[in-house]
Amino acid sequence: QVQLAESGGGLVQPGGSLTLSCAASGFTLASYTVGWFRQAPGKEREAVACIDAGDDTTYYLDSLKGRSTISRDLAKNTVYLQMNNLKAEDTAVYYCAADLVTWGHFLLLDRGEFDYWGQGTQVTVSS
Repeated sequence: QVQLAESGGGLVQPGGSLTLSCAASGFTLASYTVGWFRQAPGKEREAVACIDAGDDTTYYLDSLKGRSTISRDLAKNTVYLQMNNLKAEDTAVYYCAADLVTWGHFLLLDRGEFDYWGQGTQVTVSS
């Protein structure tokens, strides 16, 4: 089955850390720009981070710069998003996506335009 599968979400206290995983099956991520988006109830979708397939250029949402890292493990066909010093406003469903475009175009795609889109994983930051 060709798909992306996120994992690693959960409940964490403010200031805590989580590492989200995005595992691809049925295709290889090596040629794809991969990124994370999030959506909280009543809010628009935000691009959180992405990593370009060509040169590993990375992008981060301003509010997550300095406290998040996106990385890829090609041997495991998986992309990770490590988030530190989590805040209540980071609470959302996090989705990963993959597409054969550069990172600049990747950020402009609508949800339905991605080659692959995962089912999402809930991240809740609360004490």
